[in-house]
Amino acid sequence: MKRLLLILPIMLLMVASASAQDKPYMVAFWNLENLFDIYDDPETHDEEFTPDGVKQWNEIKYQKKLSNIERVLFDIAAIQRDYPIVIGVSEIENRSVLEDLVSQPKLAGANYRICHYDSPDARGVDVAFLYRADVFKLQGSENIKLEVAELPDFRTRDFVVMWGTIEDEPFYFLVSHWPSRLGGKEASQFKRDACASQIRAIKDSLLAENPATKVIVMGDFNDDATDSSIVETMGAKGKTKDLEKGDFFNPFNQMLRAGHGTLAYQDMWNLFDNICVTENLINDEEGKLHLVKGSGNKFWGNIFHRPYMFQQEGQYKGYPLRTFVTNNFQNGFSDHFPVYIYISK
Repeated sequence: MKRLLLILPIMLLMVASASAQDKPYMVAFWNLENLFDIYDDPETHDEEFTPDGVKQWNEIKYQKKLSNIERVLFDIAAIQRDYPIVIGVSEIENRSVLEDLVSQPKLAGANYRICHYDSPDARGVDVAFLYRADVFKLQGSENIKLEVAELPDFRTRDFVVMWGTIEDEPFYFLVSHWPSRLGGKEASQFKRDACASQIRAIKDSLLAENPATKVIVMGDFNDDATDSSIVETMGAKGKTKDLEKGDFFNPFNQMLRAGHGTLAYQDMWNLFDNICVTENLINDEEGKLHLVKGSGNKFWGNIFHRPYMFQQEGQYKGYPLRTFVTNNFQNGFSDHFPVYIYISK
């Protein structure tokens, strides 16, 4: 009996360790909708997000915004009882706002590291990664300028990329925020096609050098998962059965077709927020990391929202509860919902 009492805690520890190891990793992306600090940067057009600007953006509002983002990210972590291993973000002003975010009480336990570069966007907004160094072993990172042949001096968000290993397998992450539809979808399409073409070329180059590299690209693409820029130019297929070696797979294509979305405009849902993966995350040999569906999930991709993240009344009832409507502070979260995927052995 005494021996059993000694062995039992060891057995429970082994079971707990096995459960932790078998738990899927979560990879997420979220457009944080203008996470600005309150200070004027003379090099950018950020004046509206200052105490004297039209939005009267002050320390109280800024801290509420951080707290709201913290709440959502913590609730995402609660799904798995574990923090996402990588979170791509867009519409952040600088590294300091991310430092403020990861130090929020409910996120501090993740010990997130930051991968960020300043980009030439006129408003000063960037993309970046938060990552858990205990899982993703960073080997390097860089920012890559978007090349638009028709607009050689175009100022927009850079691509941010980082590479390393997860469980000794090579991974390459890319986060981007494609140019908006300002001026009309068709008139601005060439800019997003340039993003899609460049990302595809980056992926092809990586796989030619090392076919084992698993590439995950994410971001606010300002195009839907079924638009030609993603399906044709970037080559992201929507069905696993159609995949050929080296292809991209978009887990959110079928979600959009089923009526799901991450942002609303003119009473219609769009799905601009995507996480695409290379075919080797679908078809790699047994024992390697794969894209998996969450427990009971119909789709490969996931959109996170809770009732508190919806506008409850007024003209935009049922839309994502955002921080501002024009210059009226709503004390919301973002005009986009976060998206995430699972990878596991």
